[in-house]
Amino acid sequence: MKLLLTSAGISNATIRRSLEDLLGKPIGEADALCIPTAQYGHPWLGPGTSAWEFISGRSEHPMVDLGWRSVGVLELTALPSIDDERWKPLVGETDVLLAAGGDALYLGHWMRESGLAAMLPALADTVWVGMSAGSMVMTPQIGAEFVGWTAPSGDDRALGVVDFSICPHLTLDGAPGNSLAAAEQWAAALDHPAYAIDDQTAIRVADGEVRVVTEGVWRHFPKG
Repeated sequence: MKLLLTSAGISNATIRRSLEDLLGKPIGEADALCIPTAQYGHPWLGPGTSAWEFISGRSEHPMVDLGWRSVGVLELTALPSIDDERWKPLVGETDVLLAAGGDALYLGHWMRESGLAAMLPALADTVWVGMSAGSMVMTPQIGAEFVGWTAPSGDDRALGVVDFSICPHLTLDGAPGNSLAAAEQWAAALDHPAYAIDDQTAIRVADGEVRVVTEGVWRHFPKG
């Protein structure tokens, strides 16, 4: 699987170009499935307006409204109640999975429970585009500062698809978000590398290469 791990979606032309490069074709020729699940676990989002805005492409963060050839909805909480043949072929045939922000541990839990997490290694040509929690879910752990919903394990472990953690919504000017000082404190508690990225930055992972794609600011925190 190829990853484009963003803080706030496809927020600028540089990130959009990187997405099309990962897809190997224009966005208008690609089919997408959007995953709103993370929103339901977050106390500021939850079911209702935010989930509808994401699915309908009316969110302030560009994801669903990029001009895809087709867009469907993959609601992970529903998948355990339906037969695998109803949804697994659909996932295997789609070009890109668009994961909303919200609560990363809630998303990780339902990725495991639904069986989507187990499918990831087989989706070699699929692009995962995460926004905030949709990006953090792919990391080894999210850090205590980002724990909201309590996972059955009781810890902050995510899926570990990549070997670094992500602090999204970095801000250096006192605007709402995560300050550099807060990001440094967060990273110091981790035992693996980490990145703090602002809303104009993404981390691209493909063929074993990790690359920062940005028109904004970011920081890398090496292991230890």
